[in-house]
Amino acid sequence: MADQNPKNRFNPEQYASLKAEIAAPYRGLRQFIYIAFGASGLLGAFVFFFQVLAGRDVESALPSLALQIGIVALMVFLWRWEQRGQRPSQSGKNPDS
Repeated sequence: MADQNPKNRFNPEQYASLKAEIAAPYRGLRQFIYIAFGASGLLGAFVFFFQVLAGRDVESALPSLALQIGIVALMVFLWRWEQRGQRPSQSGKNPDS
């Protein structure tokens, strides 16, 4: 009877890729969201910064600028946290092999 071990059905690269996806599902989607929201926050911060600099409607632009800067800071934090979580899973691999 044929061996039904899942390791035998995939080549080593496919198996490693599937194993990484199981360890951290939707990592690529999360990273895309971090980049998209960070870029949106950066664009908004740019707009509100120049609105404050011009002195137009400072009472409403200043809190909006702070919010946009907070969004960018949050996305940077989440991106770094995601990258930090990725490193230990790769530390067991030998780069020379």
